[in-house]
Amino acid sequence: MAEQRRDTGDGRDAGEPGAPRPAQALRQAWDDLVATARRTVADGLVVGTSGNVSVRVGDTVLVTPTGVPYDRLTPDDLCGVSLDGRRVLGSLVPTSELPMHLAVYRSTGAHAVVHTHAVHATAVSTLVTELPLVHYMAAALGGPVRVAPYATYGTEKLAENMLLALRDRTACLLQNHGTLAHGDTLDQAYDRTAQLEWMCRVWLTASSVPGRTPTLLTEDQVAQVGQRLKGYGQP
Repeated sequence: MAEQRRDTGDGRDAGEPGAPRPAQALRQAWDDLVATARRTVADGLVVGTSGNVSVRVGDTVLVTPTGVPYDRLTPDDLCGVSLDGRRVLGSLVPTSELPMHLAVYRSTGAHAVVHTHAVHATAVSTLVTELPLVHYMAAALGGPVRVAPYATYGTEKLAENMLLALRDRTACLLQNHGTLAHGDTLDQAYDRTAQLEWMCRVWLTASSVPGRTPTLLTEDQVAQVGQRLKGYGQP
């Protein structure tokens, strides 16, 4: 009889040599999540307990808890929910923005989500319905970054608006609120968040020069960059 194999939740089989046990994978993912959350504070993308971070391990979503400063999180504070929002790990209450995180995981192949209240991105979200194409790195986010219409934080309506803005994109702005980006890894989701904040800062800076209007790229120019980025980096 063929030997049964067990998935570890990180894409490897528990029967493979060197494959981590499920508990080990969750612990490592939690440590990485906490490090990413603390990085958002250190880099000025989050103030206090605003913003939140999550990572998917198999059918479990690890997420920052609500109202707890990131520098106080410990390995024992692991907070996890199922894809339908049931708490399955830990005793802390998950972030109030859980509906947004779960909506991303249920609708995309993402494995990590970063949500911030970054200053420049939030400012831009109050001015436009789409971030003007001031830089070609918009291609790294799938194209022109849309602004999701405002809705009260933590609501299904906000999650719904966000998903529409994320269509064919890996990041969006949330009107009068902040940013959301997803990726295959926490590092990728964070890098997309930082890239979006930088582009917003560039546009605000260029737009602030009296008597001058920023030169913008066309969608075709950004699409060409998107093709080139597919071969960017090390093989």
